[in-house]
Amino acid sequence: ADKTLYTGITTNLERRVGEHNSSILGAKYTSARRPVRIVYSRWFRNRSNASKVEAQIKKLNRQQKIELLKKCLAGNRYLRGRWGPQRTKKKN
Repeated sequence: ADKTLYTGITTNLERRVGEHNSSILGAKYTSARRPVRIVYSRWFRNRSNASKVEAQIKKLNRQQKIELLKKCLAGNRYLRGRWGPQRTKKKN
């Protein structure tokens, strides 16, 4: 764990984190940086939207990623619009 900020997409977050931390199925980039942990995740309606946001985030430098994380983790809806659609959970 070298405090690198890794960005990726998956259809099963729990499985993918497990792969990154314990198997040859994890990304080559993360295999030397174990253990990895999730600091933020987002749900998207489709892979296309997720890939677009992933590409935008990967273009950011470390400081820009940290600022984006701070805004997201503070409950700010910064990702709306520029960073793609937000998913809201339905109340039962």
